[in-house]
Amino acid sequence: MADDDSPASHAGIGEGYRHERWLKHFEQIDLEIGRLATMCQVQLLDPGNIERVLKNDALVCGKANPAAFAKLRQLLMMHYSVRDQALVSLGEDETMAIIGEVVGRLRTRFGDSLGKPAT
Repeated sequence: MADDDSPASHAGIGEGYRHERWLKHFEQIDLEIGRLATMCQVQLLDPGNIERVLKNDALVCGKANPAAFAKLRQLLMMHYSVRDQALVSLGEDETMAIIGEVVGRLRTRFGDSLGKPAT
């Protein structure tokens, strides 16, 4: 067996695929979260606003849209559920790196319309 065909040489391929699969999964969920937050005019990244949405506090919205707010809340809960699954599968460092990548892409797409996280 040549060095290129060793099982160890293929491990990186599996890791890369797994990383991309989780990245895509988070991106799909979080892109829709960003879209819905924009529709409802929720400054989602401002301190405390995610918690308010999770607690079903629609007063956090700048624009009333009950159906979009309900879906936003469900997707936020899904995001945290998927994050917990990723933590088990990937570990904390890789999971947080993936979430950081997704947040960076969302910031590029949505700008400051999602608010600003606490520093």
